[in-house]
Formats: sequence, C-alpha cells, structure tokens
Amino acid sequence: MSTYKEAGVDIEKADRFVGFLKERLSNLNKNLKQALPFGAFAAGFLVEDCDLVITSTTDGVGTKLKIAQSVNVHNTVGIDLVAMNVNDIITTGSTPKAFLDYIAIGKIEDNLINSLIEGIIRGCEEANTPLVGGETAEMPSFYKEGEYDLAGFCIGICKKDEIVTGQDLKEGDVIVAVPSSGFHSNGFSLVRYVLEKQNLTYHTYIDEFGKELWEILLTPTRIYVKDVLELKSKIKIKGMAHITGGGIPGNLPRVIPDGLKAIIYSYDIPDLFLWFQKLGNIDKKEMYKTFNMGIGFMIVVEEKDRDLALKTIKDAFVVGHIEQSKDSGKIVLNDV
Repeated sequence: MSTYKEAGVDIEKADRFVGFLKERLSNLNKNLKQALPFGAFAAGFLVEDCDLVITSTTDGVGTKLKIAQSVNVHNTVGIDLVAMNVNDIITTGSTPKAFLDYIAIGKIEDNLINSLIEGIIRGCEEANTPLVGGETAEMPSFYKEGEYDLAGFCIGICKKDEIVTGQDLKEGDVIVAVPSSGFHSNGFSLVRYVLEKQNLTYHTYIDEFGKELWEILLTPTRIYVKDVLELKSKIKIKGMAHITGGGIPGNLPRVIPDGLKAIIYSYDIPDLFLWFQKLGNIDKKEMYKTFNMGIGFMIVVEEKDRDLALKTIKDAFVVGHIEQSKDSGKIVLNDV
C-alpha cells in the first residue's frame, strides 16, 4: 500500500517539530499579548490600548508547483497561494485585509511570471483582499530555468470580542462541512508518487472525469472568505478549521477544547478521492490523514443556527456534532 511517509512526507515528524518550536518560543514570546494559542491556523496578537486583534499567516503551495511547471500551466497556482493563506486567516474570525507574495525563480520569463501574478490577483479578487506588496527573487544558481517556488503572507483584523478560538464549544454543537474543489494544495507528494508508480503522465486522459490528469490536479483551491464572512454576519460561529495537510483528523482537533470530541458522520466522498485511493492502493485511514476527502472547511455552530448556516452556504451540509469526552482523542471518524 502507498503511504504519504513512503512518498517522503512524515506528518508525525512535522508535528514533533511544532512541539519543539512551542517549547523554544515560550520565553521569546512571553511579552507578546497573544489572542490565539500557538498552533492555531493563524497567529494573533492584541494591539495595545485598543480592542483590535491583528492576525497573520504564511503558507505556500507545495509540490503541486511541480505539476504546474511540468505542463507549463501557471495561472492556477497563484489562486492556490492566496487560498491557503486567506482560508487560514478566516478560521480566527478575522477578515483578511492585505496579501503579499514571494516568488523565487530561476530566471524571470515574462509569460511565466505574468501568468503567476494573474493567478495571485484572481485569488485576491475572489478573497476581496488587496495585494499590497511582494518580492521576486531571481536565483539562477538555485533554481533551474522554469523552476520556481511561491510563498504567501496575509494580514487580518477583527475586534477582540469577535475572535474565534473554539474554546466555547459545547456538547450538542453542530459541525457543518463546506466541500472542497478537489485535492486543493495538500498531499501532492503522495499524488506524484502514485502516478509515477502507475506510469501515468500528467497528460493521461481519465475517462471517469473527461479530462487529462493535469486539468484535474491543477484545479485551484476553493476560497471560503465570502461564504464565511457572510455567515459570520448572521450567526455566532464557535469554531472553524481549514482542512489542509493532515486532513480532518489533523485539523479539526486544533479547535476542540479538552473534554470534548467531534463525531464525524459517514458522508458521500467525491469520486476523485475514491478513484485515487483505488489507483494507489491506499488505506482509508491514510487517505483521511493525507487529503481533505472532499471537505475543505469545517464550521462549528450551535444547533439552533444549523439551518441558517446551511441556507447561507448553499452547498454546505451537516457532517457531525460535538460530544463530551473522557479520553484524549478529540475526533471519531465513523467512516474509518
């Protein structure tokens, strides 16, 4: 069976590194008035002498870039770059206010870099977030011609009493799922590993989906900003999770307090993930901890607000609820 670790990505080792960082930064950050716990989807700190919280994120697109570079299609990964950052920012209850990009590239080519920037601008337009600056580093001795890497940075803002941490979750709260647009920007080391083992190229036509593989894989990450901000204007959102690397088991527990757990119901997994699971002979548990499995964002609301949440975000659906728990596990996946 194929695994993410076999493809070169060790999630457990990454989690240990986060623990190391938390320990090492405790003294350095002791005077910072943090509004969000370390390990949240975004950093947040209080602005002195006012009730505002500034939030910030940084993220990239990962090895999905290798696919874009292989097929010379660069106008979608810029959208991914914006999405990975703004989707993290909104989990805190804040509104993204500024985005910056960093492009490291072997050689600046007009068509390539213009295509990248067009994608970033499209993502910012969709997120209603200004692109306020950035940096382009031409590094011919570091990257080959046609190679590049991307990093994004986002700043958000909200009032102190609007910050969302998940700390007031309670038994009976409802978990609402918002669908993903596909793999988004996580798990591509495993995707590429499986395709190589199966001798499939990015131009292989997949009958089940009526597209070549690259078209499926480069589908941009869905941006949830407008949906979440509209919902926030109508009801109290108690917790939010952006389902990225680590899948549902690695992300939803980040907003669940001790003493509680999430019960996730069985739901209709999109055909793309079922097809890929079969193609790579991947264990279901491995799939869930590597990919979003069709759910890109999760929102916890009170039971009384569930119908309004579903009415506001048209394709959302209820996928679970919160229960009390005496053990250390914070999530139960009924489908695994």
